[in-house]
Amino acid sequence: MAESEINRMENPIVHESLDRATFFDVELQECPYQLHGKLREEAPVWQDPHTKFYVVSRYEDVRRILGDTEHFSSQRGKEAEQVNKERAAKVQQHLSEKGWLPAPTLALMDNPKHAQLRSMFDHVFRESRLKMLDPVVEQLAHSLIDKFIDDGHCEFANAFAVPLPLIIIGRQMGVPDKDIWMIKAWTDSWVRRTGLMVDDDASYWDAINKEIEAQHYFQAYFERLRKEPDGTLLSDLVNNEVPGWGRPMNDNELHGEMMADTFVGGSETSTNSFTAGLVLIDQNPHVWGQVKSNPDKYLRPFIEEVLRLDSPVQSRIRIVKRAYTLHGVTIPVGATVDLRYGSANRDQRHFPEPEKLDLDRKNAGSHMAFGAGVHHCLGAPLARRELLWGFKAIFERFDEIRLSPGKNKLRHIPNFWLRGLKELHVEFRKSSAPSKA
Repeated sequence: MAESEINRMENPIVHESLDRATFFDVELQECPYQLHGKLREEAPVWQDPHTKFYVVSRYEDVRRILGDTEHFSSQRGKEAEQVNKERAAKVQQHLSEKGWLPAPTLALMDNPKHAQLRSMFDHVFRESRLKMLDPVVEQLAHSLIDKFIDDGHCEFANAFAVPLPLIIIGRQMGVPDKDIWMIKAWTDSWVRRTGLMVDDDASYWDAINKEIEAQHYFQAYFERLRKEPDGTLLSDLVNNEVPGWGRPMNDNELHGEMMADTFVGGSETSTNSFTAGLVLIDQNPHVWGQVKSNPDKYLRPFIEEVLRLDSPVQSRIRIVKRAYTLHGVTIPVGATVDLRYGSANRDQRHFPEPEKLDLDRKNAGSHMAFGAGVHHCLGAPLARRELLWGFKAIFERFDEIRLSPGKNKLRHIPNFWLRGLKELHVEFRKSSAPSKA
């Protein structure tokens, strides 16, 4: 790794005074972990001066709140109004007039409505169905590598990390492979808009209009599948009655889920973990040999450590239903609580030597990259499958892999919730052993 890249990662912007810090600082978000540590030690419940969110940063506190549905609600969605109330109102009107105003998704529901809709999703994404994907994911991983392995280098995000999970969820939804880059442009726009860090009005409205394009594309699928069910996951979501609702999801509900819980939820975690994993390998070169020497023992622990150390989801929100006191701070009714997964996953109280990538770590799988409680990530089993077969192919097909010197700025996409690199240039030496695909 280039010296400038190492220096930037080891010396992030950290405000000595917490009254000037905010997670809306783009430079701070490039490496938030030093601020996370400061909060865990000095202010485990801290009110961000910019958002007024109450930030909770310790592992046990985050896990406890995620499981406490008596004091905390998931019914939210007003964060955009807190950033720009006037624009948020115009967006709602524009979506209603030109497309469909997305209904609250699973992540924004409380029980019983959440449990009822979740039960349908759990059936559609059931383990037996996902297990059938293993040979499909393995074959796709190798076929993607085949396209660039003789070049000795590639921009890894677009060559592998993006297409693998996006093609997989697209095939499950019945969307042709040829459309995935068009869908990627739409999901990127949705992620950018909902990430709360787009200040430029032109960029924001461009993202809204791309979302409306996506809605019209998927609406044609909804209407066809209602007439001609075809057994795909999307067909099941369109036609299955939600237990307790007495009806299937309507168009507004489907459009909400298409971005949040299917195409974004079904791809972003894997994409961002693939790129984060290669950066961590570059920073910890001994790990490469350790996994290659015994993948049966070390591959799964490696994946869990990647998810823990560079959590693809950095933060989730809860709304206070009943006043709650934590570490001497009383959080009032109606307040917004920002649960920092990225901080919890590096809390030394739960993970000894938390900054270390440790393939023998006994509790690595207890991280909260996928959350916890009733809202534990719906796509976690699929993401773990994609990461397993994807990284397995990488370790099999290359004898050596490293970041391309001088080509990487290692900049992340500005986003309040998610953490993902914009691009990642790598170079490699292909394995002398024959492919097992």
